[in-house]
Amino acid sequence: MTSSENCVQVESDGRVRIIRLNRPDALNAFNDEQYDGVTAALSEAADDPDVAVVVITGTGRAFTAGQDLQQMGTPPTYNDGKRHGFTPFIETVEAFPKPLIAAVNGLGVGIGLTLLPHCDLVLMAEDARLRAPFVSLGVTVEAGNSQLLPLAVGWANAARILYTTDWIQAPECLELGLVWKVVASGDLMAETLSIAGRIAAMPVASLVTTKKLLLAARLEGTRAAREREQPAFAALVGGPANREAISAFEEKRDADFTNLAEG
Repeated sequence: MTSSENCVQVESDGRVRIIRLNRPDALNAFNDEQYDGVTAALSEAADDPDVAVVVITGTGRAFTAGQDLQQMGTPPTYNDGKRHGFTPFIETVEAFPKPLIAAVNGLGVGIGLTLLPHCDLVLMAEDARLRAPFVSLGVTVEAGNSQLLPLAVGWANAARILYTTDWIQAPECLELGLVWKVVASGDLMAETLSIAGRIAAMPVASLVTTKKLLLAARLEGTRAAREREQPAFAALVGGPANREAISAFEEKRDADFTNLAEG
């Protein structure tokens, strides 16, 4: 089965469901349409008894460039009574009841990094790289990674990743424990589907039970972390540093955070 709708493509390989982020011209940056598309695809996979494993990857040269900054500057409004965007997406991801594998095919920025600690296995192309640019955008960490990232890589490594916003190359991602395996770019999907297929051969009920037991050990802490993060993030969006970061991005210049006006 193969289907494509807007910025998310969904296909199946036996009992493995593949979700592809498909905004290659925007480096698969997340706007609300893409968040909603992935949320719907994950929810459908969770409810489908013929799906045992889900793989998420990107189209083109990026895994995802993170939040669409133009939409951050001018967020959409809705009157359809439905929930949209990041929050329902991350709620779906953090509690996803089946094995979730990320195949990081290219650069991963923002949620392209903070999504990964929610995944059960992460495979990464050898020429891919990751970055958590939140502080440099005048905002702060998201997706429960104030808890998950230090657990994954240690406090000092998490602090360096978040405070400096440096790029992290694939070999270091492996060394830090952000990813499970680094493979040649041309072999990424074959390697991913190989391990996904091995897992998918197991009984779905046993996989779901095991995943739920693993999640139970961390969900309370992750949700508490997000409850602290979300108001802190919201308070910084639209502030002086965030406005300067978005302006600099749009004007293709370096941001200048010196002497920012308060308020």
